[in-house]
Parts: sequence; C-alpha cells; structure tokens
Amino acid sequence: MSGVVTFIAPPPGLSPLVDFDLEPVDDADGLYTLRAHRAPDIRLFVIDAPVYLPDYKPEVSVEQLESIGAAGTSDVRVLVVTTLNEEGPSANLMAPIFMHATSGEATQVILAGDDWPLRMPLGA
Repeated sequence: MSGVVTFIAPPPGLSPLVDFDLEPVDDADGLYTLRAHRAPDIRLFVIDAPVYLPDYKPEVSVEQLESIGAAGTSDVRVLVVTTLNEEGPSANLMAPIFMHATSGEATQVILAGDDWPLRMPLGA
C-alpha cells in the first residue's frame, strides 16, 4: 500500500494540512511514512493495524464510512500513528485513521470513551 492520502479534515494538530504521501518503510512490513505534501518536513509513522494489532477493531460509524466514500468496512484500511520514546515504540489507539482502500480519502477520528490507550507499547 502506498500512494496519496487526502484527509477530509486536517488531522488533529496538523491544520491546515490534508494531502499526504503514504510510503512503505523498507524491510518493515506494515510500517509506513505519512509525509505532508505542503510541508515535507512533517512526517508521521503509521502502522497497518491488522499487521501489528490483529485484535484492534475500533468501531467505525456509517457517517465516518460515508465521509470517505466507503460503502462498508471492507473498503477501509485502519492505520495507527506510532511514536518512539525512551520506553520504545507505542501506538495511539485512541485516534485511528480510517482510509478508503482505493481512493485514499481518510479521516482521523478520536474514539469516545477510554477503551483504547493513547500510548500502547508495541512489541512488548
């Protein structure tokens, strides 16, 4: 998976940026860089949730599906922003990115409740 990702609204903290390139990281299946078109120094690392987090199944609403032009969940890729700190890599499960698998239209949502952690250690 690689290509252009266009958010329907800027991801939290990245306004006004909506257009990004999604590129795989060499030798790291399911790990990608998400780099802003208009500000190439802005880069996030995201993981393909099913590869690294097979039990992670955040609920996606009909409205969220429709907002990215998806007819159902089979049209959606779930990406998760990752960070690296002193303790190692972690994933933000509270704010997944739902991306239309074909068009690249995407939305980052902040899930209600506290079912998913903001910083879940990876590889533990």
